[in-house]
Amino acid sequence: MPRGRLPMMDLKRGYDVERDGSRIQHDLWPLDEIDPKNAKFPCCLVWTPLPVVSWLAPFIGHVGICLEAGAILDFSGSYFVNIEDFAFGAVARYVQLDREKCCFPPNLAGHTCKHGYQHTEYETALTWDDALQSSVRYFEHKSYNLFTCNSYSFVANCLNRLCYDGSMNWNMISVAVLLMLKGQWVDTMSIVRSFLPFTVVLCLGLVLVGWPFMAGLFSFSLLLLMWFLLGTYCAKTLLES
Repeated sequence: MPRGRLPMMDLKRGYDVERDGSRIQHDLWPLDEIDPKNAKFPCCLVWTPLPVVSWLAPFIGHVGICLEAGAILDFSGSYFVNIEDFAFGAVARYVQLDREKCCFPPNLAGHTCKHGYQHTEYETALTWDDALQSSVRYFEHKSYNLFTCNSYSFVANCLNRLCYDGSMNWNMISVAVLLMLKGQWVDTMSIVRSFLPFTVVLCLGLVLVGWPFMAGLFSFSLLLLMWFLLGTYCAKTLLES
């Protein structure tokens, strides 16, 4: 099987679907336990630090979203979505999402969210895995760019297809904030792996260059933050989501 492809046989249905005319009832099945040793994070958003970039700005990293069976999907290169091979290292932080907060409408009248027409135009799904598969197909035709179309864009696209938490305004910033506020560290080593390189770079810079290095590092982080904020909320067509 080619890497980056998501075969239908690997997509476990997270729901028992019963058709009764136009009605479809979803009976959520229980998820397996989170298993960091085997990289299984059912219905989770996952995060890991990026080489070099996270050494300078530790709030930036690489993210993915997981199938109901726990396999990680992440957009890590042009026209390519990783499956069960999380780019840039093991998961350091994760947050498990609640499938009850998703909208899986069988038709326009079956929406549980308030974005019926908009959600339908965006392309709805009947299950969690179906929504993720749709995003995979979409991003297999996208060029990767760290500043405009990256792993956060892929995750935001998935959450918009799910209309997660009643919102279709998921973007790079909201995904990052969700992970920062609600994310759990896998273990102590994950914290060390995420912040030790930044601490070393900061200390070396202060010793070798002095306070101008601190000012330059702060300016770099501020410029990155301003780029994503302006691109997300001011020039909305600039960044992919």
